[in-house]
Amino acid sequence: MNLTDRIAVVTGGAGGIGAALARRFAAEGAAAVVVADRDAAAANRVADGIGPAARAAAVDVSLESDLRELVADTERRYGRIDLFCANAGTATGAGIEADDADWDRAWRVNVMHHVYAARAALPGMLTRGEGYLLHTCSAAGVLTAVGDAPYTATKHAAVGFAEWLAITYRDRGVKVSALCPQGVDTPMLSDGLAAGQLGARVITASGAVLTPEAVADATIVGLAEERFLILPHPEVARYALRRAEDPDGWQAGLRKLIRRLAG
Repeated sequence: MNLTDRIAVVTGGAGGIGAALARRFAAEGAAAVVVADRDAAAANRVADGIGPAARAAAVDVSLESDLRELVADTERRYGRIDLFCANAGTATGAGIEADDADWDRAWRVNVMHHVYAARAALPGMLTRGEGYLLHTCSAAGVLTAVGDAPYTATKHAAVGFAEWLAITYRDRGVKVSALCPQGVDTPMLSDGLAAGQLGARVITASGAVLTPEAVADATIVGLAEERFLILPHPEVARYALRRAEDPDGWQAGLRKLIRRLAG
């Protein structure tokens, strides 16, 4: 995909990876970028910083009604959506002790958000015979988020759903990519480190921590090549291969790392 003159929507666009993607899409020549986020004031600041090509929208991605209205409003204003980036996500930092509310929130934001976005955006794309769905899924979706059971389970589900979409709709003109970064310098990681979460420490020990802008750079390359898996951290591909070839050895290596960091 070439972003020139395209209409793009980015959820979770008020900060971190989402804000970096919104800015980069505009810099690549997008005709319009909709910065959608639950934090309306922060979304407005990002949109104002981008300029006339951007507008903000207050959206709770856990609500299907909000996603439907976001898509309908964008299509009314611009006639179409070329790229829908379902980027918003949430972490818990908890294991099996996570309560049902944490599991429900993780499921609705990390999985159903993608389902709601696809339900809303796909009809217009299929009618035109073209469109692109970009889902931010995390390396946790192909590996494991140590210390966060809801995040691990829901991100695996997100990758699985993205793959299903890609298989089902690619021949009808709709491309799908799953963006799966590992460590990124965002509040999600920094807050986890500040709280002493083991998972955040494992992430920083497992590879480079990229800036959101570096993730956006990798995303532009992946979209241009129309790759399903966009891996800003190349080592994730090696880790995934090792995990597939020797799951017991992979798990033993992670347990060893956890013991070292916990000690």
